[in-house]
Amino acid sequence: MAKLKKKYTEGASRMYTTRNRALKKLQVSLQDFRRLCILKGIYPVEPRSRKQANRGSTKLTTFYYSRDIQLLLSEPLMQRFREHKTFLRKLQHALAKDDLTRARAMDRQRPTYTLNHLVLERYPQFGDALADLDDALCMVFLFATMPVGAEQQLSQDVAAECRALAAEFQHYVVHARALRKVFLSIKGIYYQAEIQGTPVTWIVPYQFSQRVPDDVDFKVMATFLQFYRTLLRFVNFRLFTGANLAYPPALDAAMDDGGAGLGAFKVAARRVEDLIARNDAGGSEELPARSDADGSEDPAVAQRMQTLGAKIQAL
Repeated sequence: MAKLKKKYTEGASRMYTTRNRALKKLQVSLQDFRRLCILKGIYPVEPRSRKQANRGSTKLTTFYYSRDIQLLLSEPLMQRFREHKTFLRKLQHALAKDDLTRARAMDRQRPTYTLNHLVLERYPQFGDALADLDDALCMVFLFATMPVGAEQQLSQDVAAECRALAAEFQHYVVHARALRKVFLSIKGIYYQAEIQGTPVTWIVPYQFSQRVPDDVDFKVMATFLQFYRTLLRFVNFRLFTGANLAYPPALDAAMDDGGAGLGAFKVAARRVEDLIARNDAGGSEELPARSDADGSEDPAVAQRMQTLGAKIQAL
């Protein structure tokens, strides 16, 4: 006699899973599940037959791919979220007992995490990151001009970082002469640049006082912003190093305070080959040689520095 197949082990009921089943499997809260899905790039899907995917039920629900939920089980961020929740409970316990000394010590040891591995996972090639850079630029430029406040989930440090990332990207576009189109609209200024053959379009809000709407979930936007900041840092570093520029670019504080804008950035070469070529061409900038304790130059080091350019060219 053939073995009987169990229900809901094949087909759409196994390919898709509901959000409630995903929460029960991952043992996380709904807020942490949304953050994980945003950071990992996992979005709801619409099955062909909702009744088959929901195991015969016609109740309205949200579906995800089962393989995506399975990948979340091995995500390191889940452990970081649990550690952060444990830290908050201990901190609240110390504050409830008015133990300020312990609370300050715990706050200095607040657990942190990075999203670098997610950027490398979602964008294995640099061209993939450039193709998905439009939303990141729009979000960063938006929060760079927004007022700081708890309602917007925006701190002073995050706003300053957004302004720095936006200025660095604009600095590269000006240096590479990559700007192609500009369009003025009621929403803001649209820019389109061509970076390594990929068109990148973003919008910059006008420098007016903004009215923050009440019907926007800034917690979700803050999660997107957290990932886009990490992505834009990677992209800026790759663009600057590819253009033979030092990253982060040097900023003249006096010119920046005077409202110079992008003119406050100083263009500087990064690679040693350029310094050697400039030195061979008779430029004034020379490679430093190590000196002895009495201030005299080491002859052996000086001789090795003279042959460094030929060695690099041979490699």
